[in-house]
Amino acid sequence: MTWIFSIFNGASGFSGNSKAEEVTDGIDGTGLTAIVTGATSGIGLETARVLALRGVHVVMSVRNVKAGKEVKESICEKIPNAKLDVMELDLSSQESVRKFASEYISKDLPLNILILNAGISSQPFTLSKDNIELQFATNHIGHFLLTNLLLDTMKKTAEKSQKEGRIVVVSSELHKMTYSEGIKFDKINDEKSYSPFYAYGQSKLANALHAKELSRRLKEEGANVTVNSLHPGVIKTNLQRNQGFVASTISRVIYTFMKNIPQGAATTCYVALHPQVKGVSGEYFADSNIAKASKYALNPEMAKKLWDMSLNLTKLK
Repeated sequence: MTWIFSIFNGASGFSGNSKAEEVTDGIDGTGLTAIVTGATSGIGLETARVLALRGVHVVMSVRNVKAGKEVKESICEKIPNAKLDVMELDLSSQESVRKFASEYISKDLPLNILILNAGISSQPFTLSKDNIELQFATNHIGHFLLTNLLLDTMKKTAEKSQKEGRIVVVSSELHKMTYSEGIKFDKINDEKSYSPFYAYGQSKLANALHAKELSRRLKEEGANVTVNSLHPGVIKTNLQRNQGFVASTISRVIYTFMKNIPQGAATTCYVALHPQVKGVSGEYFADSNIAKASKYALNPEMAKKLWDMSLNLTKLK
């Protein structure tokens, strides 16, 4: 039923039908620099395009540099003044994350907006190069490490520019569909109890908890950087392929309430750029409005425990 209500404008004036260009209409992002992870396809690509359209200097962090350069060219063909860079980043590898952050810092670039968008879903049980379950490693740990390594750059940029820094964490409503204990702290790598679906939900819960705890820490510190998580929406795919008549009919009904990619990127662009979000931190957004996260996502003890675990897994502690 929430799909039905998402078509109505919320307090922000936007809804689930709003598109990324609509929620950023009239906003001038000139002088801002943003990193967007996973910018070669889907809502990551659309986010990078719309931010570039609004004058933001976008650094596209991608696993496939060749694909990234092709995307950059396609955007620049339609937006000749777009300012885009492509840098290699594999979030499943801590070595790659450290290399990316080191290279970024060495370029002495400012950083106003960090959009943690990239992710994988419903993978068979696999361990990353760092021996961490792959969905958890890619969706949470890689982004956690990247954020920590670039946080000083964001703080310095905010202080120098007197403009609020914004960290945008793309989570999912599926953070509510995780293991019964929320985060399996002692069994992240337990193949026997592994579920591809619940492991994805766990990683998305970790995204929301990461945003919550980092927001708390930045507020205590008095840093001019906000952190919010969000649900982009359920994006339209070819659901009807290889389905029977009944399943296909049901899929067509569901498909009506799903979002296309410009709608899917709207909440990310809204949280990253819109003046309405100035000073807002530690919230969870959906359909370009503040929404309700799960009880686990609001649990400060779980957020702190995840933070400490993440520090250990990234050897930052």
